Amino acid sequence: MRVLHHLPLSPYSRKVRLVLAEKRLAFELRTERVWDRREEYQRLNPAGTVPTLVDENGLIVPDSGVICEYLEEMYPDTPMLGRSVTERVEVRRLVAWFDGVFARDVTRPLYGEKIFKRMSGRGNPDAASLRAGYANLRGHLEYLGWIAETRRCLAGGDWTLADFAAAAHLSVLDYGGDVDWSVSPAAKEWYARIKSRLSFRALLADRVPGIEPPAHYADLDF
Repeated sequence: MRVLHHLPLSPYSRKVRLVLAEKRLAFELRTERVWDRREEYQRLNPAGTVPTLVDENGLIVPDSGVICEYLEEMYPDTPMLGRSVTERVEVRRLVAWFDGVFARDVTRPLYGEKIFKRMSGRGNPDAASLRAGYANLRGHLEYLGWIAETRRCLAGGDWTLADFAAAAHLSVLDYGGDVDWSVSPAAKEWYARIKSRLSFRALLADRVPGIEPPAHYADLDF
């Protein structure tokens, strides 16, 4: 059985979980408290980050971007990177946007301060970071909504890694009650469609002790 070392509310772990589920690949989850810096885990992934995949063939694959590319090469029957060169470029551009720019502007200031600090015992949230995260989120939602108004899925007509990367970040923020969906009805409608997919069910069932999500978090008709 392949094993995915993860944190339940890590957007990068969630992205890989969605891809594995979409490709219908069975896997076991093992939670890794990265702040403990376990020696055994450091040997698997010297960077000490999640996720790390240990495939059935014994290959150790760290980092969500590397994992997703590996899964695409090894299990291509359900493509996640698009079918044309143009679409693959757009998928990769959007994945880089959400895993890079969005993470820097929004996920780290909000999830990092409100949830990760609490789980790892690293003190109280920084108020300035929270204000910046909320301000940045509005612009990103508007951009996401603009894309969703012009395309069925973010990179074109089919669900791709671009959608799952974006949804992974937003699902973590939604767990914390941080997303004002009224900012962009188009973004909300896109997210409602993707969170209704079978692959999303396990994510919506995640719960972190001491941190309860809002009532709408697991509501498919929110």
